[in-house]
Amino acid sequence: MHSVSKLALACLAASAMQLALAQDGPAQHDNPVYAKVCSYCHDQGIGPAILGRQLQPAYIEHVVRYGFRAMPSFRAAEIDDKALAGVAQWVSASPVGGQK
Repeated sequence: MHSVSKLALACLAASAMQLALAQDGPAQHDNPVYAKVCSYCHDQGIGPAILGRQLQPAYIEHVVRYGFRAMPSFRAAEIDDKALAGVAQWVSASPVGGQK
């Protein structure tokens, strides 16, 4: 992927995250980090559905930190290690259908 395309994709993801954070209320999820950071893309069909797939927490953490395909990477300044570990555990344990 060209560096311009990666930059455009990262800007789009950052804009989506900011829009999600600015909305009146997060999606109705038990995990506030997921509701504020992840749900905008992963519950709206922008990114793949990740709830109920029993993804391994280590895999989730790696993809969040380093990105994968269209998924941008998120620095520790954007989601700290403790919050990332918690949301990764929550996503990993989420039932099919997504809500806990």
